[in-house]
Amino acid sequence: MFHTILIANRGEIAVRVITTARAMGIRTVAVYSDADRDALHVALADQAVHIGGPAPRDSYLRGDRIIEAARTSGAQAIHPGYGFLSENPEFVDAVEGAGLTFIGPSAAAIRAMGLKDAAKSLMQEAGVPVVPGYHGENQDPEHLAGAADAIGYPVLIKAVAGGGGKGMRRVERPQDFNEALESAKGEAATAFGNETVLIEKYVEKPRHIEVQVFGDGTSAVHLFERDCSLQRRHQKVIEEAPAPGMTEAMRAAMGQAAVRAAEAIGYKGAGTVEFIVDGARGLRTDGFWFMEMNTRLQVEHPVTEAITGVDLVEWQLRVAAGEALPARQQDLTITGHAFEARLYAEDVPAGFLPATGTLDHLHFPPGARIDSGIRRGDTISPWYDPMIAKVITRGPTRAVALARLRAALEGAQIAGSVTNRDFLGALTRHAGFAAGDVDTGLIARDIDSLTAAPATPVETVALAALATRAEGDAKSLAGFTLWEPHWQRVVLQDGETTYDCTLARLPDGGIGIRIDGAELRGERRGGAWWINGGKATGEACVTGGRVSVFGARTVHFTLIDPLAVEADTGAAGGVILAPMPGLVKAVFVAVGDTVEKGTRLAVLEAMKMEHTLAAGRDGVIGEVLVEAGAQVEAGAALIVLEEIDD
Repeated sequence: MFHTILIANRGEIAVRVITTARAMGIRTVAVYSDADRDALHVALADQAVHIGGPAPRDSYLRGDRIIEAARTSGAQAIHPGYGFLSENPEFVDAVEGAGLTFIGPSAAAIRAMGLKDAAKSLMQEAGVPVVPGYHGENQDPEHLAGAADAIGYPVLIKAVAGGGGKGMRRVERPQDFNEALESAKGEAATAFGNETVLIEKYVEKPRHIEVQVFGDGTSAVHLFERDCSLQRRHQKVIEEAPAPGMTEAMRAAMGQAAVRAAEAIGYKGAGTVEFIVDGARGLRTDGFWFMEMNTRLQVEHPVTEAITGVDLVEWQLRVAAGEALPARQQDLTITGHAFEARLYAEDVPAGFLPATGTLDHLHFPPGARIDSGIRRGDTISPWYDPMIAKVITRGPTRAVALARLRAALEGAQIAGSVTNRDFLGALTRHAGFAAGDVDTGLIARDIDSLTAAPATPVETVALAALATRAEGDAKSLAGFTLWEPHWQRVVLQDGETTYDCTLARLPDGGIGIRIDGAELRGERRGGAWWINGGKATGEACVTGGRVSVFGARTVHFTLIDPLAVEADTGAAGGVILAPMPGLVKAVFVAVGDTVEKGTRLAVLEAMKMEHTLAAGRDGVIGEVLVEAGAQVEAGAALIVLEEIDD
């Protein structure tokens, strides 16, 4: 067994590997960029080596620096985590060329599965069913459009390299094909350095079910399936294991197909074989097709660990050190059900845009496994994926596991950045998802109800107002004016709504609260606030100039100085602002152009995704303040849109 390993990654996966390595008595070496000097994975590792600037290309994608860090630190092996260099065969060759062990598959196996078109051909030869489509080398747009016509709409354009939904576009009509193709190729070139795409038939009610495999280079086993159908823009949101409605016949057929795929390429280590499943007729052995194989550990691996009792990272280390498979297929069983929700710093009302911020408050309730690389006080960097944590729950049944996930999300408290916490909570309460009736289109169909922000109850405003007074300390409200309580003013803002509140300590010891004409009474009982005789739902905390109330819904109030004069925002609606820090990938307009509402104005690249900025109304381009290649901060003015002269 290795005595020291280096982890060529960051964040929660680096922390995850460190945890298992430490339990096995193995020393760990972390690597870090300028942006990660104070990161959790750096603090937890036995040793840490600086490898460059904040941009991944200057640090976590610098294989030469990572290998040198391993050699100088005395590490014998490198664990790649996922993302970055984890599926880069040239990096594997370089690691082994330096006399080190790569904790993962061979370079040949990664190459075999690295391009989706070649992988599908290989899988067909191995007897694994594949989706109808065009996987050829001819990338002429006219030829690809013809292939789409032959396959039949709707079709899916997919980058042959990479994953995560990047370089992927669904096309419903022939007239939309060329624009979607151009967009997919551009995103693929940015993300993977390879703009080649393939065309596949789009399954109308698709489910995304993947099988965890593990090999020793000769033989392989499967650790059953995960259902990853709950997706938004091809990005997984909540995963579960096992898949709802799975039959023993279907599980055996998919498991055997996944094992054939792994053994066909001499796979070593943990990998995932992804299948698209036709859910329109239920789960049938003739209704699943190979999509791709991820030749690494998956983000959602904890749900497999939860139902099998297997530590997949431990297995990776043992097999990489030369051991045989730790278990036979007949030794592996499923116990219970598990869910994983991906908690991100992202602005859901703004279209799920990645967000940044310093986490002034961070708390998770007991009862759930939390995989995270973030601590209270840490800053969400614009350079990397904005994941805060993975929330994993398990139960004897699906219903119990889902109830525990709902409770864990509602008990999570995050302040300092907007998050998708409430959106995830809404998904756990979705009737169709609760019944196991899920496919990849569920979120898109019900996006309005899932993201709707209900009116803020006056009790929530009252709880926030109480928290501003020494976090609810009634003593801070003491004082009388003549024979009347002394009322103190608190002004809170929630989006476009401002609440003018006053509070005072009443003669009977309670707290009087007046909010825009409404009168309430608060009192402290048993360490909790009671408002108008009922126990307040949620908890509040004050961080800086903000008050956050946590419960089934999170409300972040801005604390306004009552003496401040509200600034006139002017005609800001005519200025297109950068919604987040990023790189201006393209600008499509020039001064004097007349545009209609919805016209593409520019493309901003941030956090590994492209975001199109469109005109919110008809107008004339008055100024273009940036050019392609510019790096901009959140809120930077990019384009001025003027009214059309009559």
